[in-house]
Amino acid sequence: MLLAGDIGGTKTDLAIYAPDRGPVKPVAQAEFHSADFPSLEEIARKFLATTNLPVVEGCFAIAGPVIDGCARTTNLPWVVEERHLARELGLRAARLLNDLEATAVAVPVLDATSFHALNDGTPVTGGTIAVIAPGTGLGEAFLTWEDFGYHAHASEGGHADFAPTDQTQVDLLRHMMERFDHVSYEHVCSGLAIPFLYDFLLERGGVAESPEFAARLAAAKDRTPLIVEEGAKLPSSPNVCTRTLQLFTQILGAEAGNLALKVLATGGVYLGGGLPPRMLAVLEQPGFMQAFQGKGRLGEMLARIPVNVILKPAALIGAAAHGLRLYANA
Repeated sequence: MLLAGDIGGTKTDLAIYAPDRGPVKPVAQAEFHSADFPSLEEIARKFLATTNLPVVEGCFAIAGPVIDGCARTTNLPWVVEERHLARELGLRAARLLNDLEATAVAVPVLDATSFHALNDGTPVTGGTIAVIAPGTGLGEAFLTWEDFGYHAHASEGGHADFAPTDQTQVDLLRHMMERFDHVSYEHVCSGLAIPFLYDFLLERGGVAESPEFAARLAAAKDRTPLIVEEGAKLPSSPNVCTRTLQLFTQILGAEAGNLALKVLATGGVYLGGGLPPRMLAVLEQPGFMQAFQGKGRLGEMLARIPVNVILKPAALIGAAAHGLRLYANA
């Protein structure tokens, strides 16, 4: 059996898969708060001890670049290395892949019920597919058609320079430059970014915040879930939470369009990560697609590209699919 995982800055999902059940139906699964553990090995040992299943191989999607079998997690103080991981867990082999590469692997595996369409478009058969995923951070990847199937490619595009597209975003860039030496898209389009956007809009004025909600925020250990939940309730409201999500989705739309242009994603653009499924009502408003298509003379081409939100835990499914395929071929 295969141990697969999705290791993120906020949570780590682990699951065990049998080859005859495929990558969508795990035999066992559990979720852990990543920061509660000193290492991935500790989480995996705890999980395996509760299952008592004969696991012999592992494949893990991890937030950060994987270079020569080693990854330094982007939003955790962990260093994960394939050979050390296999040795510590008693596995025959372990493989690491970037979490967005894993999310991309999952896209061709998932069925139509796993997606929510924002733009139907007209996909080109065998066309390149782009994946952008705001979660704790912002990840980007893409798939190209090679021989008889799609091949996933990792990137660190979320760390590219943020490029504002209107006066509000220009002001946001100035606001963020006072706090960071380098302002990337991840700084303004991720779970970590949500409180920064909220504070920026509040300081800028013209939006309302209730004293009751302000008190809830002040008492919260993590402000992002509260802001997202409140903002998604009334997607057209002028309150600061809703305006935060509107600004977030406009930035996400612009960068999704940038990625689509860079890889010529005629096969479609897919939004992964934990945030898009929680803000569907805001993403369905005109702002996201207007920002996506707002690329001058190439806007008409972008309007023909399908855009979908991934509704299932794609990085975990992708890690399982990659691992099952890899070890079956071996």
